Amino acid sequence: MKRYPLGRVIALPAAAALTFGIAACGSANEESSGQGGDGSGLSGTISGAGASSQEAAQKAWQASFLDANPDVTVNYDPIGSGGGREQFVSGGSDFGGTDAFLDDEELAGAQERCGEVVEIPTYVSPVAVVFNLEGVEELNLKPATIAKIFNQEITNWNDPEIAADNPDADLPDQAITPVNRSDESGTTENFVEYLTAAAPEDWPHEVSGDWPVQGGEAAQGTSGVVQAVANGNGAIGYADASMAGDLGTVKVGVGEEFVSYSPEAAAKVLEVSERIEGRGDYSFAYELARDTTEEGTYPIVLVSYALACANYDDADTAEVVKAYFDYMISSEGQQASAENAGSAPISDALRQELQPAVDAIGSGS
Repeated sequence: MKRYPLGRVIALPAAAALTFGIAACGSANEESSGQGGDGSGLSGTISGAGASSQEAAQKAWQASFLDANPDVTVNYDPIGSGGGREQFVSGGSDFGGTDAFLDDEELAGAQERCGEVVEIPTYVSPVAVVFNLEGVEELNLKPATIAKIFNQEITNWNDPEIAADNPDADLPDQAITPVNRSDESGTTENFVEYLTAAAPEDWPHEVSGDWPVQGGEAAQGTSGVVQAVANGNGAIGYADASMAGDLGTVKVGVGEEFVSYSPEAAAKVLEVSERIEGRGDYSFAYELARDTTEEGTYPIVLVSYALACANYDDADTAEVVKAYFDYMISSEGQQASAENAGSAPISDALRQELQPAVDAIGSGS
């Protein structure tokens, strides 16, 4: 599957990175590992970069290891998905995080670096359509209405199309300020993929991690979009739901109902989605069914991936990366992410499918 090229993304200063000492498991098959004593024998430092949506989850995963393995350090710089993929492919990081799977060109570059590429979903989360509209706490929007708002065809909050699905709301005569990401973003790509699939007649733009509509307001990173919406009455944007805070969130039209975001509703999308074949044994990229009409399903989701090499030059690096990835997909790690980042835990069945890919991480030295 072909995705569109990334824009150049510059890494944040090192001081902005998330840096934690972590304790990882001594065995890739023991989910209770990572919580033991100081005798794991792991040591060294690994550095990752990528999706800002994973920031809260990365903090939770890393903190769980803090006491058990004091000789291990993990750095994660939430520079955005595009930067994370670029750094990983070029060899600038030991592992990556991305809200969009590697495109054909990136995958080829990663395979040249790594041999086999490990590409696994570790973080599943709804993308919330967040809004700030004084006097309005709940809002129902159909896919076509969302598309027209972000394409700047619906420009006022009391537009008849919005009013039709919100008869009990006191919609003001006020301009809509759509807020989008200014940086190349996997969250943007997931949101645009949803608009393309669910409202094709009203969203004429190609799928890309770069926002395609001129005008409106642009902000850097997930936190930037949330802050811009929070600071502007009449604003609407899209952001990883874990970062929505106190902002209003849209109930999205799915079939004949309007569905609120939740981890459970987001997780249902994977149940009706298919893995993309032909990318290697250890690539678990999914074609998401964003136009589903299945009851109780929230279709605006991001599936965030972790990237690693099946073969590293340094054996210590391989050992720590393998242990860290094993914890991320474990039931314990997924629960930590759910509690701290509002993500949807992957199923036991999917975990069993992913485990061989994690087990394959090693060193040729």
